[in-house]
Amino acid sequence: MTKRPPKDDLRDVLAVALDHGGDFADIFIQKKVTTGIGCEANQIERLNSGIDLGAGIRVIVGEATAYAYTNDLRKEGLLHAAKVASHAARGNRTNQPVVLTAAVPGIDLPVEQRPDQVAVADKVEQVLRANHHARSLDARIKQVTVGYADLTQEVTLVNSEGLYLEDESIRTRFVVHAVAADGAMIQTGYDAAGGTVGFELFREKAPEDLAQAAVDRALLMLTARPAPSGRMPVVMAGEAGGTMVHEACGHGLEADLVQKGLSVYAGKQGQQVASPLVTVVDDATLPGKYGTFRFDDEGIPGQKTVLIEKGVLRGYMYDRFTAGKDNCPSTGNGRRESYQHKPIPRMTNTLITPGNEDPAQIIKDTAYGLLVQKMGGGQVNTANGDFVFDVAEGYLIENGEVKHAVRGATLTGNGPEALKVVDRVGRDLGFSIGTCGKDGQGVPVSDAQPTIRMASLVVGGTGEPRQQGRAQGKIRRL
Repeated sequence: MTKRPPKDDLRDVLAVALDHGGDFADIFIQKKVTTGIGCEANQIERLNSGIDLGAGIRVIVGEATAYAYTNDLRKEGLLHAAKVASHAARGNRTNQPVVLTAAVPGIDLPVEQRPDQVAVADKVEQVLRANHHARSLDARIKQVTVGYADLTQEVTLVNSEGLYLEDESIRTRFVVHAVAADGAMIQTGYDAAGGTVGFELFREKAPEDLAQAAVDRALLMLTARPAPSGRMPVVMAGEAGGTMVHEACGHGLEADLVQKGLSVYAGKQGQQVASPLVTVVDDATLPGKYGTFRFDDEGIPGQKTVLIEKGVLRGYMYDRFTAGKDNCPSTGNGRRESYQHKPIPRMTNTLITPGNEDPAQIIKDTAYGLLVQKMGGGQVNTANGDFVFDVAEGYLIENGEVKHAVRGATLTGNGPEALKVVDRVGRDLGFSIGTCGKDGQGVPVSDAQPTIRMASLVVGGTGEPRQQGRAQGKIRRL
C-alpha cells in the first residue's frame, strides 16, 4: 500500500460509521497492481497495467447493510464515506470503543518470483512464444488468442470487533485459445494455467505446453464424429476439472442463495443429497491454487469446509452477514471483486474428493458410454438444480475401450440427481481455473474432481440415438 492510514484514524472512521447505530462495521482498503497482455491476429493487441486504490465501508444493522466506497484515502475522504454508510443504516446507537488487534495468518503463500518485479518485455515474450508455437503446429490453425494477467493486491481491513489486518496476495494466469478450420468445419481448443503463484508459473507450465494442448484439442474436434444422444453412463475424467461440482452443486451451497430460497439444497442439512461415494469440500488453504487465500475479504482465515460428506449435506458456505442470520460462524467465504463491492458468500477451491479406484479401470468396466475429457460452458438453475453443459472434448466408450472423439455433446440433468448416481470414484484429481461471476462480481476460483462415473445421464448430440439405462459391466462399490 502506498501509505496505510494510521490506526487511530481508522478507529475514528469506525466510530463515525457506527454513529447512527449499527451491529457491525468494517473498512476494506485495497490496492491492486495489475498487468494484462493480449495477443490476437498474430500481434500484441492489448498491453495494460495500472493501480486501483480505494476503500469500502460497510455498516450492518440487523438484516440491513449499507455500503459506501471512495478513492480518497485521506482521513477526510474516509470519514465522508463513513457518514454516508452511517446515515443509510440507522439503528440503536452504540459508542463502545474499539481496540484493534493484528490478525495472524494461519497459512503461508510463498511466491518465488514476484510478477511486479518482472519486466513487461519478459511477460510479452511468454505470450509471443505461445502464439508462435500454436501457429507453427498445423496449417489448419487459423486463429490464436493468448492472454496473460497478473495481480498483486494489498489489503488493510479493520472492523468494529477489533480486527486489524494487513495482507498481500499474488495471482498469475495464462490462457491460450486456438481456432482450427478445415473447409466449412470450424472447431476451437482451449487451455489455461494459473494460481496464487508468481512468474514461476512458467517453470511448471511452459507457454508451448499450453499452446500445444489448445491446438491438439481444436484439431481433434475437426475429425470427431457427431456425439450420440440418449441416456447413458458418463465417465468424467479428472482432467475435465470440476465444472460439474462448481456449477451444479457449489452455487447451490452458498448461504445467501439458500436463505433466499433459491437453492435446491435449502433445508436439507443432514439429508442424503448425493451418492455415499461423494464428498464435496471447499478449501481456501490448498497451496498455490487459484482460489486460495490467507484471509477472506472480511478478515476471516481461509479454511476447509466440508459441504457434503459421503453423500450427506453437512453445511453451507457463509460470509459474516449470512452466518449472523443463521446464528453460526462464518466459513471464511466472504469475498468481493474489489473495494467497490460488498462481500457475499463465494466459492474458493471447490472439489469432489478422490476415492481409491484406478481411473483406467473405471473406463474398462463401462460397456458403453461417454468419456468427458474436458468440459465447456453451460448454465444451471440453482433453485431446482437443473443444468445443461457443453462437452469441449469427449470420446465414445465401447466395451471398456476409449474409441473415437465426438463433438457436439451436451450433458443435461439435475445436480443432486446426477451426484446420486455416481457409482465409481477414482483416486486422481484434476483442477481447472476460472473467474466466477455472481451478482455482478467476478472472483478467482478453482474447481476439481477425480475421475467419476455417473451411471445414467442424458447426453445430447447429433449422432445416432443410443438408450442405455445404467452402467454395464463390472461395478465395484467403494
